[in-house]
Amino acid sequence: MSKEHASSRRVFLKTSGLVAGSAAALLAAPWVRKAGAADTIIWKVQTSWPAGVGLETFQNWCGSIKEKTGGQLEFQAFKAKDIVGDFELFDGVKNGVLEAMNSFSLYWAGRLPATAFLSSYTMGLRYPHEWDIFFYSKGGLQVARDVYAAQGLYYVDRIHHGANIIHSKTPIRSIEDFRDLKLRVPGGMIAETFAKAGAKTTLLPGGEVFSALEKGTIDAADYTGPAVNWALGFQQVTKYISMGPPGLMALHQPVDLMDFAVNMNVWNNLPDNLKRFVEDEIQVYSNIHFGAIQKADMEAWQKFTDAGIEINRLGQEDVERFQEIAVPIWFEWANKDKDAARIFKLQLEMMENPTLGYVTPDMYQGLSVDL
Repeated sequence: MSKEHASSRRVFLKTSGLVAGSAAALLAAPWVRKAGAADTIIWKVQTSWPAGVGLETFQNWCGSIKEKTGGQLEFQAFKAKDIVGDFELFDGVKNGVLEAMNSFSLYWAGRLPATAFLSSYTMGLRYPHEWDIFFYSKGGLQVARDVYAAQGLYYVDRIHHGANIIHSKTPIRSIEDFRDLKLRVPGGMIAETFAKAGAKTTLLPGGEVFSALEKGTIDAADYTGPAVNWALGFQQVTKYISMGPPGLMALHQPVDLMDFAVNMNVWNNLPDNLKRFVEDEIQVYSNIHFGAIQKADMEAWQKFTDAGIEINRLGQEDVERFQEIAVPIWFEWANKDKDAARIFKLQLEMMENPTLGYVTPDMYQGLSVDL
C-alpha cells in the first residue's frame, strides 16, 4: 500500500467515525435542538421548601431540565419566600409572577376545599401507594386538574415526600396531651381535628415555624419529616417528638403530598413535546424527591437521639379516638363544594374496600356526601 493510499484511508476512517458518532449521538438525544429553534423557554419555579434535603433536591432537579431538553426549557429554582410568600404562591402563579410552583397542596384548603382531599388528612389514606391508586386508578389526577383549571392553573401531578411529625416543648404521649397545646398545623381538616382534640391551633408557613417555637408563640408544631426539621433547627427549640403508633409515622399527615402546578396560559403555550416531557418528568422528580427524603429521614433519627430529644409514639387507643373525631369532619369538608364531594367519594370507596378496610358504614351512620 502506498503512503498516499494509507493516508487517505486513515482520513476516511477518522471521518467515518465522526459521522457515525454524530449519528449515534443524535439518535440517543431526542431533545437535540434543530437549527433555527426558538430561544430557551425559561420558567421561574418557586418551592415551599425553605431548607434541607427537600430544597437541595428541588434545586438539583431544576438545574437538570435545560440539559434534558437540549436547551428548549429551563427552570429557575427559587426557595420558599424568594419571590412571593409561601401562602401567596397560588396567586403568584395564577397572576403570572411565577410560571410554576412546587408547593404543599393542603395550603389551599381555605380557598379550595377540594385540596384538603389532595393530600393526606387525619385517618384518611395512609400510605403512598394508596394515594397512587387514587390518582391513577380512580381518576383522581383528572379531578385535581379540573379543580386547578377552574382557577387558571394546570395541575401537572402529585409529588411524594413523606409523613409529618410533631415537635413540642412538652411531651405528647396520648391524645390527652393535645389539650390546650398551642399547635402549628397546615390548616383544613387537620386543624379542625386537633381543635376538637382540645389544641389551640394556628396556621403558619414552614419557614416561620422555628421562630414561633423559639419565641414561645406556639408550644408545638407539625411540619415535615426529621431530616428537614433537623436542618431547620427544631432540636434547638423543642425537646420532644410525637409520632403515630409503630408502622404509621403520623396519624394526621402520614402522606403529605406536594404538587407541581403551572400557570394555565404558560402551559397552553408550551409545545406539545415539552408538555409530555414535563408530565413525565414530574414523575421522575417525585421518585427522586421521595427517595432522597426517605434516606435522609432514616439517617436523621440518630441525630435527634444524640441531641437528647425524646421520641414518643401514640397508641392504638389514640388511633380509635382520632378516628371518631375525624370521620364527621371528613363529611363536613366533603360537603363544602361539589369538587370536594367528588374527590372524597372516590377515596371513601377505597377506604371501605376490603383492600384497605379502614372504614365501615357504621362509622358514618347518619352522614352522607352531597353530590
